[in-house]
Amino acid sequence: MNSLRLVIAAAALALISTPALADTVVLTADAMVDVERGALVDDPVITIVDGRIESVATGEAPRIEGADYIVLSGKTILPGLIDMHVHLTSDSDVHGYRRLAISDERAVITGVVNAKTTLMAGFTTVRNVGAGSFGDVDLRDAIAEGDIVGPRMFVSGPPIGITGGHCSDNNLLPPEYEAEGENVADGPWAARAAVRKNRKFGVDVIKTCSTGGVLSKGTKVGAPQYTVEELRALTEEAHSHGLRVASHAHGAEGIVNALKAGVDTIEHASFIDDEGISLARENGAFLSMDIYVTEFILGEGEAAGILPESLEKERVVGQTQRDNFKKAHEAGVRMVFGTDAGVYPHGDNAKQLSRMVQFGMTSAEALRAATSNAADALGQKGNVGVIAPKAYADIIAVDGNPLADIALLESVSFVMKEGKIFRNE
Repeated sequence: MNSLRLVIAAAALALISTPALADTVVLTADAMVDVERGALVDDPVITIVDGRIESVATGEAPRIEGADYIVLSGKTILPGLIDMHVHLTSDSDVHGYRRLAISDERAVITGVVNAKTTLMAGFTTVRNVGAGSFGDVDLRDAIAEGDIVGPRMFVSGPPIGITGGHCSDNNLLPPEYEAEGENVADGPWAARAAVRKNRKFGVDVIKTCSTGGVLSKGTKVGAPQYTVEELRALTEEAHSHGLRVASHAHGAEGIVNALKAGVDTIEHASFIDDEGISLARENGAFLSMDIYVTEFILGEGEAAGILPESLEKERVVGQTQRDNFKKAHEAGVRMVFGTDAGVYPHGDNAKQLSRMVQFGMTSAEALRAATSNAADALGQKGNVGVIAPKAYADIIAVDGNPLADIALLESVSFVMKEGKIFRNE
């Protein structure tokens, strides 16, 4: 730390007469990223009261009696990052038939470990889109109540989908086992009932699948799942309860079906076409495109148990998804940062930022996808994804300027969530 600045802060504490508010923290650094403007701000001064930001200024720190002073010399601060597509209760070493050996209880224990890893990587908020037996609901609540360490979670519980579908059914076992997924719902009324059940048990968002997927056995990655009628019933029911809808969708037809039904975010969007891009832009829907994960699947997936048919599907999907990421971005579709962490190792989330830049975004645009855009998609604008008055004091720090080198965010050295320090190197 800069010893001169520490001396100045100590002298200020000795001279002040204004009493501190409860749990007041004053944080200073060399620079701050203004994610909306895509610019650096020199000498930021952040005053935090009871876990929320009270003021953002520049220059000298205010003299507040009893306040805690944090001096991040040589550091650049920015809002805590948001990953809109994670599976905290999943392990990157457990794919394919290995999943049959994992109980719901063991998956939640895995989630406790992964939650801490994710927070320490600088992700202070995540959207967990898929977990069995509502394990993510309990994980969310345990973090919120301070029992365990992790990011702020918005959770979907078990995804809703068709018989034999990608995200809803168990397709690994032969028929004599009669193994059906816990949220299979065929038809509009069954889909509505599944939404109601998920709401009953405390979810924040509804996850469905409108196409097949890469990592599910027996589904075609581009084939549509659910009709527009079924998707519309599901989405209308969710929206009536104030819940947003995320739809896993690789194929062009399934993407269009989901957008016609009014879903809020499209996950993956690998084969999105001009009609899908136009509808997404018209509806104000967000795309969450996991353009890093293909590197893990094709490089390490076989050793992790990913099935041969899934590896072959990923060979078809990977580059097309990246090309369409660039196309959709250039067309002005709203994008959020979503990685599918859990398919690959938790804690590596930030590696996707450099790929977003590689495939068409500026560093500032990639940061907005992982902060303010994601907050908007969550319905949390002004609460998270920004360093501004009234927002939660979710602040991370790195060495150097991430606007010049986005990969710096792969090595976060300071993590604060709601005014509490969880990492400080």
